[in-house]
Amino acid sequence: MSGNIAIKVEGISKSYKATKALENINLEIKEGEIFGLIGPDGAGKTSLFRILTTLSIADSGKASVNGRDVVDNYEDIRRTIGYMPGHFALYQDLSVEENLNFYATVFGTTVEENYDTIKEIYSQIEMFKTRRAGALSGGMKQKLALCCALVHKPDVLFLDEPTTGVDAVSRKEFWAMLSRIKKSGVTIMVSTPYMDEASLCDRIALILNGKIIDQGTPEEIRSHYRNRLYSVKGNNMFQILQILSPLSGILSCSSFGCECHVAVDDNGPDEKSLLATLESKGVTGCTVERINASIEDCFIGLS
Repeated sequence: MSGNIAIKVEGISKSYKATKALENINLEIKEGEIFGLIGPDGAGKTSLFRILTTLSIADSGKASVNGRDVVDNYEDIRRTIGYMPGHFALYQDLSVEENLNFYATVFGTTVEENYDTIKEIYSQIEMFKTRRAGALSGGMKQKLALCCALVHKPDVLFLDEPTTGVDAVSRKEFWAMLSRIKKSGVTIMVSTPYMDEASLCDRIALILNGKIIDQGTPEEIRSHYRNRLYSVKGNNMFQILQILSPLSGILSCSSFGCECHVAVDDNGPDEKSLLATLESKGVTGCTVERINASIEDCFIGLS
């Protein structure tokens, strides 16, 4: 990873009528890194991606990709980036092979000329090259879309929620592919609503309601968490949430699968107090332990 800046965003704001989609966004993404934009649906991720890929114009602020302004040099940018939108945007009635050839032609190249760039990914779907894209599974569509975004050897790759709606195995395979693509020197900016994917990025920005609420490496984000945090496990999670949420000193009480995470302030209860409270209410078989914050805990604490 070099120290050069591949993507720079300075004071970008964007509104759609009365809705503020982005507000004073500032980011710097280094060459050759995987940068994650992490946030829920409606946070502004796609709006920012559309501006950076020259498909939309910001109301204020400026942005550049590889030193080229997204407004003044949009044609140059389009030739040197790859973009995978949040929805499957390839031609459903064309075959795998036809889609790939089409996108190569758009960029004035051929699949044969750049086959080494996509070989590792395309080899996984090449056996289905005559199948219509619309008949592919979710994971196979994902691989085809990534091949089409890479076929012209882009310097920067924009991936807008690429793993949404994809099974867990395909998600894992996809991130492994991104790590290998990064090694070739491609800068990758990826958005996702899945907090667990944040740890797979070199650096991340947390976005909510059009604003960046924190940014840094995953480790730096977690180090910013200042409250005590406990994991509470038990047989009746709904009852545990009902009992603990109203307690004095409790900042948040959130369900995390088979456990709940309880954030407390400086004057809030400790492990023994939490357990004693649950037992006094007739809840048995519970365990309480102090834990370190995850990215999702940090996001909840900032939202």
